[in-house]
Amino acid sequence: MQGWPRMISTADKIAYLNQLLQVGFHTLDFGSFVSPKAIPQMADTAEVLAGLDLSKTKTKLLAIIANERGAEDAVQHTAIEYLGFPFSVSETFQLRNTNSTRAESLKRVAAIQALCKAHNKTLVVYLSMGFGNPYGDPYSESILQEWAEQMAQLDISILSLADTVGLANAEQIYTATHTLIQQYPNMSIGVHLHARADQWQDKLQAALDAGCTRIDGAIKGIGGCPMAQDDLVGNMDTSLMIPYLQAKQLLPNLNQSALSNVIRMADHIFTH
Repeated sequence: MQGWPRMISTADKIAYLNQLLQVGFHTLDFGSFVSPKAIPQMADTAEVLAGLDLSKTKTKLLAIIANERGAEDAVQHTAIEYLGFPFSVSETFQLRNTNSTRAESLKRVAAIQALCKAHNKTLVVYLSMGFGNPYGDPYSESILQEWAEQMAQLDISILSLADTVGLANAEQIYTATHTLIQQYPNMSIGVHLHARADQWQDKLQAALDAGCTRIDGAIKGIGGCPMAQDDLVGNMDTSLMIPYLQAKQLLPNLNQSALSNVIRMADHIFTH
């Protein structure tokens, strides 16, 4: 929702997220504790959280944060289990996304990790621009591995490789993901992939072949980071991923009725 051009009402967000909570996903990225000036769409996250019905769901909630202040707000909510921090392999994008350098952001990660441990939360670090960037910043798989090692040194337990603008090919996804899974057996290595309609299956299969079991998606492929660039490739479409993964017996039983309702609601909410 964060990059959607039209403001979505708090009531619509609550209704939509409550329906998503009934589908049976492991984790739901529901909101962001970030500056309302930077991302006005997410200014009502605390109000949205108060409206969620968590009484009949096992889905865990994840909130995105970009600095210690946002993390301090997020950890006060017992319903939130995961905090997600976007750490970019690209210096340009880190400055655009969190108004901090990579060196400054690494210090933020350390401080946020300490907050999470003190409040029994789990920090998820997204290595954004994890397969290259459109800015001309240096990139190689060794650079990605160097930053992954920095996160391992901070005892980060979940690392998600993000193909933020859809540059990755299947071979890159397999190689990078497989390497990190082998190198850090005690760390959960996930992927956050963006893909065009003709790319999603190859990219998804590459992650699966690498041994990845934590894979992000978005209903109808909606979304992306508004701080990246105008011609973003959309998120990987959950409604395409689900039957593909179910055919391989890689998903638990989901509430198909709730999923159908979610898709219908998305058609209504995400209109220009």
